[in-house]
Amino acid sequence: MADSLYGAEQARGVWVWLEHDGQALAGVSLELLAKGRELADKAGEPLTGFILGHEAGSLAEEALSRGVDEILLGDNPLLKNYTTDLYCAAAAEAVLKHKPNLLLLGATPDGRDLAGRLAVRLRTGLTADCTNMEMKPEDPSLLLSEVTGFGGGIAAIIACLRHRPQMATVRPGVFLAALSAKKSGAELRRFSPSLEGVPRRVEIVKRSIGAEVDITKSKFLVIGGRGIRGDFGLLRELAGLVGAEIGASRVAVDEGWIGKEHMVGQTGFVTRPKVALICGVSGALQFTVGVASAETVVAINLDRSAPIFESADYCVAQDLFKVLPPLIKELRNSK
Repeated sequence: MADSLYGAEQARGVWVWLEHDGQALAGVSLELLAKGRELADKAGEPLTGFILGHEAGSLAEEALSRGVDEILLGDNPLLKNYTTDLYCAAAAEAVLKHKPNLLLLGATPDGRDLAGRLAVRLRTGLTADCTNMEMKPEDPSLLLSEVTGFGGGIAAIIACLRHRPQMATVRPGVFLAALSAKKSGAELRRFSPSLEGVPRRVEIVKRSIGAEVDITKSKFLVIGGRGIRGDFGLLRELAGLVGAEIGASRVAVDEGWIGKEHMVGQTGFVTRPKVALICGVSGALQFTVGVASAETVVAINLDRSAPIFESADYCVAQDLFKVLPPLIKELRNSK
């Protein structure tokens, strides 16, 4: 691998890219600020929130109240909406000028797009879809990123020893969001990215946001897997009675039974519900990562040896098609 454009001896600071839609900061960005504060404190380095956009001063001011040491705001009319070339050029300019040690991004569609392109531009490594991050105790400047692999069968710890910045992406919901608490001396710094000559191969003609399911914010999830055999109607009926959202295992999504926005796990979403009712899911590590922070897990599975029972608080080793109908009937009667 080629040498990065600056080395560990020059690097200092923990940066979090603050994604936004022009109206509000992305939830995953606030989550990363909380984790970034923890990492920065352990490393003895400052925490910087990094925003790109146009007329985003109010968002920068909001981010100042999230425990950062500073906010770096790159303002340019061409950055009003996200496009790969322009955002990558602006981000690379800022990174090469200030030389942060860490750069953390949300594993959203835009975050993944920017992270991959930027890592290549900076000639550094990128650890994608981390489930945890810690600074190495013997060397608090070195980030240890945890990811799962081989279908969730292993958990690997990855470190970027020489290249900087150390880059990582994290899915929404992995960490808790930062509380509003402005740090004494926190300041807002602005810069104007030089985008002259940067190709503009994408033009935003119209931007619209449809209604989406956000299972990371749900307090109650009803989750289906292979064992429901495509019958999400039963789960939707139950979810409607208790005010829950529907979740799914990767198998259920791959079979086309439900959309990817409902997928729970390492390749889907990490959730933090108060209650997760898991129906017909075997429970490989890749899936259980997505419900590890649930307060209460109830699992229904006909296979008494299913791994999901090791992660559940309440285990029902029965046919879910015999368990759910009477439960639904009882809930209806109670209403």
